[in-house]
Amino acid sequence: MNADYLARREFGLPYLRSAPRHWDVFRLKFVATTNDAALGEDTDPDLEIAYIDIGNVDGRGQVLEEERMSFGVAPSRARRLPTSGDTLVSTVRTYLKAIAYLDTEPDGPLRVCSTGFAVLRPGARLFPKYLFYYLRSTGVVDEICARSTGVSYPAINASEIGNILALVPPFDEQVRISAFLDERTAAIDELIGAKTRLLEALNRKRRAVIGRAVTRGVAQEPDLLESGIRCLGRVPNHWQVQRLKFALRRIEQGWSPQCENRAPEDDEWGVLKVGCVNGWAFDPTEAKALPASLEPVAEYEVREGDVLMSRANTRELVGSAGIVPEVRGRLLLCDKLYRLSPDPVILDAAFLTLYLRSTVARDQMEADATGTSGSMQNIGQDTVKNLMVALPPIDEQRAIVHRVRAHLLGAFAAESALGQQLDVLRRRRHALITDAVTGRIDVRSSVGVSQ
Repeated sequence: MNADYLARREFGLPYLRSAPRHWDVFRLKFVATTNDAALGEDTDPDLEIAYIDIGNVDGRGQVLEEERMSFGVAPSRARRLPTSGDTLVSTVRTYLKAIAYLDTEPDGPLRVCSTGFAVLRPGARLFPKYLFYYLRSTGVVDEICARSTGVSYPAINASEIGNILALVPPFDEQVRISAFLDERTAAIDELIGAKTRLLEALNRKRRAVIGRAVTRGVAQEPDLLESGIRCLGRVPNHWQVQRLKFALRRIEQGWSPQCENRAPEDDEWGVLKVGCVNGWAFDPTEAKALPASLEPVAEYEVREGDVLMSRANTRELVGSAGIVPEVRGRLLLCDKLYRLSPDPVILDAAFLTLYLRSTVARDQMEADATGTSGSMQNIGQDTVKNLMVALPPIDEQRAIVHRVRAHLLGAFAAESALGQQLDVLRRRRHALITDAVTGRIDVRSSVGVSQ
């Protein structure tokens, strides 16, 4: 490494510890402008716009899509006017880390973004892509989150972002850093894309196995009968097609008091969060501590064998279900979870859980889910009770569960391995960006970067 990189100046800040001595340091507000342009209230309501919201930005800092609409029907927050070379930084729900770079002008309608973004435009000292990469570095992202206020909806003022220190290498070096990162992150992104596609293929196969199991069983060539229900199709002729409510003893939801913002200790009562059933196994760590001043409602304590299902969540996760294995006591059902109690004579709890995880059940639930917000959907008890299900005899249900579990063990192992590989690649990507924009990597003489 060159001597001027070895000779570093120390800052000792959580997000900026040191930098090469020949790099300048300014507050962002002195090298970039913020929110330069916006649409006014007198804008023609028929003006067609290409709208960018926080949900349109992916984890790599790319805009997935721009929603075309007329200004008159656009959300009231559709106001900011970014341009090519700007970086969008989310100022609300900052934990989502939605930071995007706009490298081209839109081919069509006027591009407009949400007021939930701060639009940073580089000044003469900054190469546009370098500013984007600097804002995506781990320390800066963490600093934006640390400066945010609010628990459930953390937000930061754009002026506060302007007070964050920016490392400013010589301009030609910024260009080199950007080219280096474009090339290296593209290679990592290619690997991430390939592994993500493989993971999606495994997920589709798993869903197909479960869907077939709860509508056809595991026999090689079952005698089938038309069920008369579109979502079920043809089912084995000895299965009973009915609404789920006739196989349930009861369905109940829990209690959500104001809890402490921490996990409960082993000897404390806790209230489960809806995320306890987001995965394919019940997660007892998804809980918050019940304050000692509140008396627990004992009837809501979950027990081994309980079938839990989320009644309120995102569209992708609402209706997620899990069966409680052996679990420590003092964990309470929250009011965003249903507890379903099947009649053990006609419905096995594990088969019920398998059914609720199938596309057969999910398609029915998603069709009936209510809520105007894309981030939160709700499923009523009547929707759950009226789900159409095809029930084999109880012994056959247990045999189906046993066979599917054996298949899923291998699938879960493969998916877990892929998930770990993706985590490593994403961490490597973040580390590469951080090292380059803080001068830990001298890219001036790096090979393989386009001249």
